[in-house]
Amino acid sequence: MGDKPYTKIPIAECGEPLAPLPSVFVRLAPHPYQSLGAPYGSVSPFYLRLGVIAALERAQALLEPYGWQLAIFDAYRPIAVQQFMVTHTFTILCRERGYDPQQLEPAIASEIWQQVYQFWAVPSSDPKEPPPHSTGAAVDLTLADPAGHPLDMGGAIDEISERSFPDFYDRHPEQMNAACFAQRRQILYQAMIHAGFQRHPKEWWHFSLGDQLWAWQTQQKTGQRDIIARYGRVDL
Repeated sequence: MGDKPYTKIPIAECGEPLAPLPSVFVRLAPHPYQSLGAPYGSVSPFYLRLGVIAALERAQALLEPYGWQLAIFDAYRPIAVQQFMVTHTFTILCRERGYDPQQLEPAIASEIWQQVYQFWAVPSSDPKEPPPHSTGAAVDLTLADPAGHPLDMGGAIDEISERSFPDFYDRHPEQMNAACFAQRRQILYQAMIHAGFQRHPKEWWHFSLGDQLWAWQTQQKTGQRDIIARYGRVDL
């Protein structure tokens, strides 16, 4: 049900360590998943692989002409947190539809799980199929003004709706402020792409570099089938 095509990409782990995000980046606080009680333990969500941090710094430099900066929503995510958030999202969607998550008909449960996994990665414990955030190579972020206040991007991070699709406002120019939102998403995309990242096909805020999703998308764009992932799951 939650199978993703990128999970078949081979991983040749490079052994690069995780490191804390430098203070040059805005951190959105309080951290949303920690606030919900997600089981991070002593692990910080604001860690990434060293190479990914270096690429983020390049992306931020590309935003200087606009006077904007990157604001980090979420980065490293242990498997236990991925499982917590997937379950939490399922519960929220059930309640929004007026269902008791514990008393669902199989067909309805299957439909809601499909909606969950349209955006969320499967919290697989298989080291060959790690969720992107558990590799330290994926980051959820947005744009912020010089004072560190997030810009309105036309949809909230983690919102489960069509507004989360990167090109939503390009396809729906009749929406209020569509041109503004489309431009901001495009500016974020260009900065991140030029720094080496790939963007999640269905999430304007999710970017990765060096993980399976990045490798799969790079293969799709370049036709080079020998590109593989260099970052696998990291357990702290």
